[in-house]
Amino acid sequence: MDPSTTGRADAPTGRAGTSTGPAPGTPPLNRLPGMPQQRDGSTPQPAPGATPAATAEVTAEALSTATPMLGSAGTPGSVDVLEAPSRLEPAGMPAPGPTTAQALATDSGSAPCALPGRLGGLPVRRLLPTPLGTPFTFGYAAVLAATSYLADHAHPAFVHALHQASSTDVAHLARHPVLVLIASALWIVGGIASPYAVGFLLVLTALERRTGTAWAAGVFLLGHVAATLATEVPVGLAVLAGVLPVGSLHRLDYGISFGVAASVGSLAGLLSPWLRRPLLIGFGAVLVQDLILMTDPVTDGGHLIALAIGVATWPLVRQRHRHRFPGPVARR
Repeated sequence: MDPSTTGRADAPTGRAGTSTGPAPGTPPLNRLPGMPQQRDGSTPQPAPGATPAATAEVTAEALSTATPMLGSAGTPGSVDVLEAPSRLEPAGMPAPGPTTAQALATDSGSAPCALPGRLGGLPVRRLLPTPLGTPFTFGYAAVLAATSYLADHAHPAFVHALHQASSTDVAHLARHPVLVLIASALWIVGGIASPYAVGFLLVLTALERRTGTAWAAGVFLLGHVAATLATEVPVGLAVLAGVLPVGSLHRLDYGISFGVAASVGSLAGLLSPWLRRPLLIGFGAVLVQDLILMTDPVTDGGHLIALAIGVATWPLVRQRHRHRFPGPVARR
């Protein structure tokens, strides 16, 4: 047997009285690239009395420690960041998927963000009332459709008698104020094709979706009642003063126009400025033009009063809107 082989086999055993290091000039035994070494350059030796199995475990541990530190060239201490994950990846493991940030970015770009109260369909559906989304506007519109159908198909004398009984004139307000205020709001001047009928559907639907059923109904009734009283009370006082004839106490006055005007003014406070200004300017210009024509100055003046009442509700409806939709949605 070659003595050099015997010496190499006996060196790691750590026998008493023998040197465990290699001979001078001989390369260190069990030296692998990347193995930890002492500051003087010598390879760490196993403790005296260690068995060959323990020595093998130390060698395996050193190998596992050194392997990730090997670069693409295999030199100790060089780290290849781009190739290290592929060397450490077990065979057959699937490639890593996108990171969480990439997944969120993909989801946010592919799926639209759903807003509070959105029906999930076409945007035009939100412009019209629904039984569940806007019950006040939907139910009220059904009643107005029925009365408009009656007005179009019943005898004209019968329809005129109904309108006269529902008129919010001074005589009726003095005798049955509550009943006549409710009855006058059941008719549309001009029928279902009137501009106020279209405005009722669009404006009341938008206002109810933003503020709720009770608030939309409250704004409509506030404009209807307050504007009616603001126009009819001066008429009664003018008759008492002798400025107007007694026949002014029985003037025909009915319809939903005061409530719609107040709802327009209130809704404008919930819109962005580039929608609010054109709505107020355009609607206000139409009302002023009607007042200038003097076709019905009392009613036309009541429309402007109702619009101002709706504008006066801005602090309340904005607070209500922020309460229903807190955060960025309310600001939009």
